[in-house]
Amino acid sequence: MGFVHLHLHTEYSLLDGECRIAEIPDAVIAAGQNAVAITDHGVMYGAVDFYKACIAKGIKPIIGCEVYVAPRSMEQKDRLLDSDYSHLVLLAKNAVGYRNLVSIVSKAFTVGFYQKPRTDIEMLEKHSEGLIALSGCISGSIPKAVLAGDISLARERMIVFDRIFGRNNFYLELQRHGIDGQEEVNRALIRFSRELGIPLVATNDAHYLTRENASVQKLLSAIATGNTVDGNGFGMQGSEHYIKSDAEMRALFFDVPEAIENTQKIADACDFKFDFEHMHLPAFRPPMPYDPQSYLKKLCFEGLEALEQSGRLNASADIYRERMEYELSVINDMGFNDYLLIVWDFVNFARKNGIPVGPGRGSAVGSLCTYSLGITQVDPIKFGLLFERFLNPERVSMPDIDIDFCDERRGEVIEYVAEKYGRAHVAQIITFGTLACRQAVRDAGRALGMSYSAVDEIAKLIPRYHGVTLESALNENPELKKRCESDPEAKKLIDYARKLEGRPRNSSTHATGVVITDEPLANYLPLAVNDNTVVTQFTMNTVADLGLLKIDFLGLRFLSIIQGAEKSIRRQNKDFSSDTIPFDDEKTYKMLSEGHAIGLFQLESEGMRNLLTKLKPRDLEDIISVISLYRPGPALSIDAFLKNRLHPDRIAYDAPQLKGILSSTCGVMLYQEQVMQICRDLAGYTYGRADIVRRAMAKKKPEVMAKEKGVFLDGAEKNGVDRANAEKIFDQMNEFAKYAFNKSHAAAYAVVAYRTAYLKCHYPREYMCSLLNTVMGYNAKVGE
Repeated sequence: MGFVHLHLHTEYSLLDGECRIAEIPDAVIAAGQNAVAITDHGVMYGAVDFYKACIAKGIKPIIGCEVYVAPRSMEQKDRLLDSDYSHLVLLAKNAVGYRNLVSIVSKAFTVGFYQKPRTDIEMLEKHSEGLIALSGCISGSIPKAVLAGDISLARERMIVFDRIFGRNNFYLELQRHGIDGQEEVNRALIRFSRELGIPLVATNDAHYLTRENASVQKLLSAIATGNTVDGNGFGMQGSEHYIKSDAEMRALFFDVPEAIENTQKIADACDFKFDFEHMHLPAFRPPMPYDPQSYLKKLCFEGLEALEQSGRLNASADIYRERMEYELSVINDMGFNDYLLIVWDFVNFARKNGIPVGPGRGSAVGSLCTYSLGITQVDPIKFGLLFERFLNPERVSMPDIDIDFCDERRGEVIEYVAEKYGRAHVAQIITFGTLACRQAVRDAGRALGMSYSAVDEIAKLIPRYHGVTLESALNENPELKKRCESDPEAKKLIDYARKLEGRPRNSSTHATGVVITDEPLANYLPLAVNDNTVVTQFTMNTVADLGLLKIDFLGLRFLSIIQGAEKSIRRQNKDFSSDTIPFDDEKTYKMLSEGHAIGLFQLESEGMRNLLTKLKPRDLEDIISVISLYRPGPALSIDAFLKNRLHPDRIAYDAPQLKGILSSTCGVMLYQEQVMQICRDLAGYTYGRADIVRRAMAKKKPEVMAKEKGVFLDGAEKNGVDRANAEKIFDQMNEFAKYAFNKSHAAAYAVVAYRTAYLKCHYPREYMCSLLNTVMGYNAKVGE
């Protein structure tokens, strides 16, 4: 039987683990092993990423945590009596064990946090089923008792843990790193194992991937503690805490071979798998006698009737009704009736309580159901928006409805949701601050003991733009590259900084993300506490991958600005509402065409104002185009767009079907929805499959595109499109889709932009007063 590492700290031990999750599987394979555990300190932040990375490389992932055990109850927090917490490794054998591990780790934060997230014996007794426990490193409670000379206490603690977890579910953990006191502990543990029948297990408490990376771990520890690497009295001793090979571990524990064999026994006993297939939506309880399906249908058609009666349909009522029936059938078949009702409910709460709600954002704006429910305020039929961009019946995935609220009252909506569904079912979502390249340079410089001025000189040579890396900085700045080649100290700094770059440095609360679950959150994922706020230990995308409902409750300052202006205007015109202003106001478009867009949503930058003067918008469709054009990628098409706009008769289309798709954008591909329409109209795709192709293009999956190209060309040829032209169109789409914009999102934001423009044009005093109230204290903004 082979050796398996069962005690390993990843980068999510936050500066106390050098092992990058993406690199762990390859290191394990190189070490000749078939499984590995994650046991970060007190947290499970990286569990899902670790699981996916291991599965992708054929390595068995074991989900665990090295928890902190309080000396008394975890609720007791006396400075003198409760600071001496101890380590204990817990590994999940199965789904029950995972749930119990999550409960232990969550309560350690929400109840037991004192210096560290701590659990206690009572909590371990309640949640021991499905778990395997290892007695821990030299900081475990049993080794501490041994080193203190209290052998009877060590024996008592072993017996307690063996009773709690059950025979063959509790192991005495042996480690050999050459650390003072370690062999004394090992001798005692081996003796007790023979006396009490408690099995032994060998671990290496891995904190870094290779022996050579011990210096990187020392650097991380120095950053965490505010020391320098040549300081004394901090960090772990030696350079043995790495992912050792089977042969190395067998040689190290030659005298207790069973401790090696037991690692594989434990790995075989652990068989927990994350569920990425099922969704766990909270239930919405409609009034009697409705169920969610019938209640959603009732609300949607009532909303559609109100739109029809107010004259706001832009095609025949039959077209709207047919689209509505189709959308409702897809929503029902995919199991999202409750989801739509949940969102409708809290949006309805906001509107009833005078909390400004945005007209929508993202792909949800493409749904007629969300429009008729009042979740969004953009007619998808009028603007050619596609429902399949929101919900694809051919690819089951969680829909994504993000909502903008007035930034001043957004918290009231989150509080309403927490009260309605229960606080155990609602939490905000964690995010991680990572070491960007400039910060990595400065942190590395401090830890290396370099002078501030020397580090500052290097840091200032790094370009300032979002997403810059040390690799790109060296390629772009010859001075930085030359400095690294000629100055050994500079090279050392950059080399270390590159090893730090991108690592998680600290946790914080996501500004907008909220998760809502059917069962208590702790049944699915671990919780933490940031600034007195309960948060998930998993990030936004991971929460969605687990089939949990996550929603962005965004705070949009311009909604507060619009509301403030409306209040002032109503002193003279009591019925005024920006929701009912006309979208064909010539005076507003004239103001925009002259570039007077300072203080307007999405339109106030110098580049955007310059584009407005060239394009001279005439309708909302033009504003949608402006918002979509002025972005990296699409900006390359600005000249062609403007030229074609002046001479629409000169636009040459590679296939006649393209005219109806691209005429609104002057013959230029601009939106993701256009890619989908081209696939459908030219090659006969369903919108569902067209969306799958669009996603593959955007994610740059060449193997998928190579296969799809033949299907597209064959379909286009059947529809009378010249094969050479079809190939040209496909290649253009493939390149364009990498940066294509979601028209649904642009349309909603164009509505907000237009409303701010209308208010500034017709009610400048009220609008500018409200705008200034939101930027008081920011002198640069006030000066604009």
